[in-house]
Amino acid sequence: MNSEALQACKVYRQLLKAVRKHVGKEDYKKHFVEYVTQEFQKNCHLSDVVYIQQKIKLARDYTLLLNSVHHHMDLLFSYNIAIDRSDEMKRTLGKSAASVGLQLAVPYHS
Repeated sequence: MNSEALQACKVYRQLLKAVRKHVGKEDYKKHFVEYVTQEFQKNCHLSDVVYIQQKIKLARDYTLLLNSVHHHMDLLFSYNIAIDRSDEMKRTLGKSAASVGLQLAVPYHS
């Protein structure tokens, strides 16, 4: 595999990971992953190096945008900027419990 193909594979994996993490894995959101996959498959047979490099840069930039927006949102949660913190606290407690091998109990609602 040449360096452009390896670079494209790396960017593709990073973009899919970001989309799955930040957009979601639910069935009604699977069209996002399908679109990314179709775009990479559609452009893998092209021979125009400049066009391919532009597409790879676009995918890398979009990955950075997704990750940055969600990191920014997490920062806003942590600074308590006029938002409900109960979900953020549950997430923080869940991460803390998971770091020592425990799981939080799921509350029972009748």
